[in-house]
Amino acid sequence: MNTPTHMLIAASLFAKPGKPAITWVAVLGGVLPDLSLYLLVFNSLVLRGESTDKVFGEYYFSDEWQSIFSIDNSFFVWALVIAIGFYWKREWVWVLGVACVVHLLGDFPLHHDDGRAHFWPVSDWVYQSPLSYWDVNHHARIVAPLEGLLCIVLYAFLFWKFRSRRARVVLGCCLIGPLLIVAVVIGLFKMGLLSGAV
Repeated sequence: MNTPTHMLIAASLFAKPGKPAITWVAVLGGVLPDLSLYLLVFNSLVLRGESTDKVFGEYYFSDEWQSIFSIDNSFFVWALVIAIGFYWKREWVWVLGVACVVHLLGDFPLHHDDGRAHFWPVSDWVYQSPLSYWDVNHHARIVAPLEGLLCIVLYAFLFWKFRSRRARVVLGCCLIGPLLIVAVVIGLFKMGLLSGAV
């Protein structure tokens, strides 16, 4: 699932008008499990000038990168954060943890061969879903539009929930990302550049 979609889901579940700290923590929880990927990719592509083929075809699947992903994509790590939040009665801590768990629940069924070890440190098992949010060889031509539709529904809900212009603009930016990806997937398929079977 695309990171902006995770942000919209987390905001829909936990963001509260009049409680900006909780709202920002909820949105952060939608991003946090993907943050290491963005930092590693930025370092490799921008700072070191590596090719996208090398980054996503080799580095992404390396033991080094996967060991990092297993930490910030572990149900157990975020369950610990939730427990700490409840124990110390810190709403922002457990909201962050729950938003991250919701992120993982969204990713779990939508990664085919690029999933993460969600049960680290207990297990390094990686679920290979028959579905993918981006790979047309694994039904992305169906999944991507459905994700785009979900984003529109979530944004409409958040637009109604939040009255401030700034909040609506920020959340609107979260909507643009997934819709652009859906448009690219559909466009490439129509041009014959993606021909995977659904």
